[in-house]
Amino acid sequence: MADSATSETHAHAPPLGTASGGDLALRPPSHAPDRRSIGWWTVQALVTVLPPTLILVLLGVLITPARYWLMLAAAVIGAPGLLYTAVMPAWRYRVHRWETTEDAVFTRAGWVRQQWRIAPLSRIQTVDTVRGPIQQMFALSTLVVTTASAAGAVRIDGLAQDKARDLAEELTRITQATPGDAT
Repeated sequence: MADSATSETHAHAPPLGTASGGDLALRPPSHAPDRRSIGWWTVQALVTVLPPTLILVLLGVLITPARYWLMLAAAVIGAPGLLYTAVMPAWRYRVHRWETTEDAVFTRAGWVRQQWRIAPLSRIQTVDTVRGPIQQMFALSTLVVTTASAAGAVRIDGLAQDKARDLAEELTRITQATPGDAT
């Protein structure tokens, strides 16, 4: 599912982003990450799980007296790691959501432990894009919105690189026009 156009990103519907008193309310964001995120998260998991598992298997083949224990260690790491690799990316894709309005950035992230965040535009200090090597293979970026919050930056993972760049520019423009001192 592709992200909606920029004009849809800032949809105006008072019940969505604001409570009756005009305060921002926690609500489910509407946009999913780019579908290529599933592949990105899968490769990230494999890069974490495969090296120690393969090293233990290789050592088990080469060191006959310790073979049982090395292969057991490989199974203890490899089996849950492969299960994690098989389940986590699709589950995470179903959970991760993001949205921007003229008032705030909304995110929901995680897969077992889920975190919902609202960053009012008046609190935004910086907007950055980040692309690691695996993300670059999938033409994806992460948008990092730094706020004056002790909870840290708000991250939108799994955006197409063009979408992340456009969203960073748009949030910067809107933030500059939003009253407040971002503190």
